[in-house]
Amino acid sequence: MQGPKLGPGLRFTSLSSWSRLWTVNETLSQVLSVVGDRWALLAVREISLGLRRFDEIQAATGAPRQVLTDRLQRLGGAGILETRAYRIPGQRARNEYMLTEAGVDLIPVLSALSDWGERHLGSDVSPEIVYRHSGCGGRVTATLQCECGERADHHRRLVAEVNR
Repeated sequence: MQGPKLGPGLRFTSLSSWSRLWTVNETLSQVLSVVGDRWALLAVREISLGLRRFDEIQAATGAPRQVLTDRLQRLGGAGILETRAYRIPGQRARNEYMLTEAGVDLIPVLSALSDWGERHLGSDVSPEIVYRHSGCGGRVTATLQCECGERADHHRRLVAEVNR
């Protein structure tokens, strides 16, 4: 069963109705409930760049303290971050934040969002972070690739299949 066109070279294929695409059990809906806001993604970005402490992350993101506290707890509860206690002599114990394997797996998502913003948000938007390959120094970008190794882009047909 084919659904509506999604854009150049894209089409929707489903075994159920189009109206059921966004359900509470939808994987993307679940992902967005954890990382789908500005502060969560910015926190993941800063931690991926090596910041570990709350005050550092807050200063880099500009997030309000309570909002950042909530996002870090949510990311920890989802298995994206882990915490490790540390104590500076004479101060209370605090936590450092590190990405888990699931958190590291979000780095290509951050790269893809950054690439999209660079292409679609105007010429005065410059990338804050450019990911580079440590071996050759070339720029790393997020791409869609078939398991056969062929790149899937807007010039080739990309089929979204939803089986429910």
